[in-house]
Amino acid sequence: MLDKEEYERWIVSAKQTLESARVDLNSGFYNWACFKSQQAAELAVKAYLYGIGQPKAGHSISYLLSLLKAPQEIIDKAKYLDKLYIPTRYPDAWSSGSPGFYYTKNEAEEAIKYAEDIIKFIEEEWKKILSKGE
Repeated sequence: MLDKEEYERWIVSAKQTLESARVDLNSGFYNWACFKSQQAAELAVKAYLYGIGQPKAGHSISYLLSLLKAPQEIIDKAKYLDKLYIPTRYPDAWSSGSPGFYYTKNEAEEAIKYAEDIIKFIEEEWKKILSKGE
């Protein structure tokens, strides 16, 4: 049985997080835009999993999407985002400086685009599953 309410809670959170990533991009906080893009995509995939009653733990978006048999193009975008989970936030992921030094506007824009693509994919998959249930 589908849990539409739980899906909605998670997908709204995904979209709000992505909007926050855009604010960080426009403010020059590129590492945070990258991290929040990763989080937005993760929340979207988890929205679907919660919605179908199969929640999963973990932060690997590519792994979670592989469980859903997502197209390789989407999984590859998720792999890019997976690499942004830790080093965007922790200074000890780098030999010197802080994470903000290492990320560019282009990387932040790409991360946001990939998160948008994953959210769109999840929304399309959710619509498919809803139409089967009707």
